[in-house]
Amino acid sequence: MISKFLSKLKSILFKSAKSADTPLKKEKKATKSAKTSKTKTKSISKSVNSKKSIETLTTLPGVGAKSAKALYEAGFKTTKAVIAADEKDLLAVSGVGINLVKKLKKLK
Repeated sequence: MISKFLSKLKSILFKSAKSADTPLKKEKKATKSAKTSKTKTKSISKSVNSKKSIETLTTLPGVGAKSAKALYEAGFKTTKAVIAADEKDLLAVSGVGINLVKKLKKLK
């Protein structure tokens, strides 16, 4: 345990002695890593939001996972948007047939 502590202390001391003249490089690296973590967080939250929206669309009668994903990718993000959509717009989505459109129009 003491040997681990001493080796850690040596590594900290020797690193700080070697890189004492370049504190700006450390600061730039820190800001770069902060920026990349923000973009990763944004992409993760977008994918989580899209999954939640797709799951919400599956609550509509006759809408399964595949058709919900197709509707989401076509721009119908909410159940209200699907219900309010025109029949022609819904039929333009691949994977959506006339029977599904009829079921959705009954919800109006």
